[in-house]
Amino acid sequence: MPELADVEAYRRVLDDCATGRRITGVRVTDAGVLRGGLTAGRLRRSLRDARVKPPERHGKWLIMHTGGPAVLFHFGMTGRLLCVDPEEPTAPHDRVLLGLDDGGQLRFRDQRKLKGLWLAPDPGAVDRLLADQGPDALSLTRQQLDEALDGRPRQLKATLLDQSRVAGLGNLLTDEILWHARIHPALRTDRLDRGQHGRLSRSLRQVLRVSVEAGRVPPRRSWLTGRRDEPSGACPRCGTTLSHGRVAGRGTVWCPRDQPAERP
Repeated sequence: MPELADVEAYRRVLDDCATGRRITGVRVTDAGVLRGGLTAGRLRRSLRDARVKPPERHGKWLIMHTGGPAVLFHFGMTGRLLCVDPEEPTAPHDRVLLGLDDGGQLRFRDQRKLKGLWLAPDPGAVDRLLADQGPDALSLTRQQLDEALDGRPRQLKATLLDQSRVAGLGNLLTDEILWHARIHPALRTDRLDRGQHGRLSRSLRQVLRVSVEAGRVPPRRSWLTGRRDEPSGACPRCGTTLSHGRVAGRGTVWCPRDQPAERP
């Protein structure tokens, strides 16, 4: 599932492919990815001859600005953004195709269509669409992290996955951050001590920095992500067999030695 690092990679794709270029054509092959009452005709009319400005990302949202309306992409479970030669055959899951005046083409490809594209007619509409999002995880300060955790007590993983608290973290990133911080994912937020707060903040910055550089959570053998899918995967740090379960309703992996469960 695309998380912050993946969407940041799509932001770079959009920037490299389209910034400064004019949209010459809009083709919608499946209106099932158009959200918020958006129609194929309205999208075509809104983007006709629009010039693309530098894009932004907030959490898992990608914002394509123009001189007028903005398009917001959310990639759901299977969405992707590609820059291709328009002569390349259309793939079965290419839902929206944007032609550019340099001959390139942007394609929104999505198999499951769980999210899609929204149109914001003005900057205020962008703000309204993102009003329920917390601060972006990549620029999160220690104070903002403490504030995000200082609400109704709940499991730590559930809080980090809550996009209204911290925007951009998904299942892989959250498990990786907590493994680096040596904190159990089911620990209640009101049980975190000062040292754990500090480790969590440092681990979040480190994991996001490396993941953004890689364009995804990298499956390094020295990271949890590189071992989590092995049937009897061992902790890269201590060699203990990893534990698998469900926390916050999500499949979760942790080291029972380095991330001990909370004791009564």
